[in-house]
Amino acid sequence: MTSRERLRAVFGRRQADRTGFWLGSPHPDSWPLYFQAFSLSTQEEVRRLLGDDYRHICRQWDCYKHPAGKPMLDNPRAAPGLSAAGALADCESVQQVHDYPWPNPDYLDFTAWLADLKAAGDVYRASGFWCMFFHDLADLFGMENYFIKMFTHPEVVRAATRRLVDFYLEANRRLYDRAGPEIDGFFFGNDFGTQLDLLVGPEQMREFVFPYFKELTDQAHSRGYQVILHSCGAIHRVIPELLAMGVDALHPLQARAAHMDGETLARDFSGRVAFLGGIDTQHLLVHGTPDEVRADVRRVRRLLGPHVVVSPSHEAILPNVPPANVRSMAEAALE
Repeated sequence: MTSRERLRAVFGRRQADRTGFWLGSPHPDSWPLYFQAFSLSTQEEVRRLLGDDYRHICRQWDCYKHPAGKPMLDNPRAAPGLSAAGALADCESVQQVHDYPWPNPDYLDFTAWLADLKAAGDVYRASGFWCMFFHDLADLFGMENYFIKMFTHPEVVRAATRRLVDFYLEANRRLYDRAGPEIDGFFFGNDFGTQLDLLVGPEQMREFVFPYFKELTDQAHSRGYQVILHSCGAIHRVIPELLAMGVDALHPLQARAAHMDGETLARDFSGRVAFLGGIDTQHLLVHGTPDEVRADVRRVRRLLGPHVVVSPSHEAILPNVPPANVRSMAEAALE
C-alpha cells in the first residue's frame, strides 16, 4: 500500500497493511536538531526517513490577501492572554456583531495552497481551513467574556458564531472546488478540553458549538473527504456526540489528560472511530529512553489498532524531545 492508500483505509476503518505514522508538525526550533541528528537538510527528507504517511497542508494564515494588509480576523487587544478583551468584548447586540469587519472570502488566494497539494506526492493529504471558530470567538470576546455571554447574551454569541462559521464554510467551499481529489481528509481543530475536563459544559457545547461543527463535517463528507478532528484535552464526555456528527478520526489523544488514555479510549470507542496520536509528549517523549518509547508505541498500537496512526499526543513537538526518541517512535510505529 502507498501511504495515501494506507491512511485512507485506516481512517475509513478498513483493512490496511499496517498502522500509520505521522511525525506531527514539530516546533521550528526542533527541526535543526533533526537535521543534525539524521544528517539531512530538509523537513521532507526527515519525514521520508521516518516513514511519515501524513501531510497537513494548510495555508489558511497566508492565503488571505486583504488589499490593506489586514489579517483575516482584525482583533486588536490591549494585552495578550486568553482572557484579554478582544474586538467583540463589549458587544451587547446583534447589530454590533454585524458591524464588526468580518473576513471577506473574495480576498482568498489559493495559488500556493493548491501548488502544495499537487506537489505532496503519494501521501495522505489532510487539508481544509483549520476552522477554529471556538478559539476565534474566545479571542474576539475574550475567553471569560465568551463563556459568560453564552448565558447573558446568547443571541450575540449565536450571531457571531454564524458570521464566522459562514466564512469558513464559504472558504472551504472555494478551496474544495479548486482542489477536488487532491484532498483526502478535512483536518480541523478546536480544543474543547483542559487537562481534566471540558472548557464549558456539554449543554453549552450542544447549543453554541455542535450545530456549527456539524455543518463543517457535513460539508466535508459531501465532497467525499474523511474528517479528522484535532481537539486537545479531556474531551471524553462528548466523544460520542462528535462521532455522531461525522468525525472519522480523533487527534491528538492527549495521553495524560483525564480519561484520554489508550485503555479508556479502546474500551469505549474502539471500532467506532480511528485514532491519530496517543504517544505522550508531556513526559514520555521528553524523559523516556528510546526503549521506553518503543514499548509505549507497541502498547498504543495493541490497544487502539488496527485503526490507528501513531503520532505524538501534541503535534508541535518541542526541542526538549530528543531526536533518538522521535526515531524510536517512528520505528516502532512501522514495525
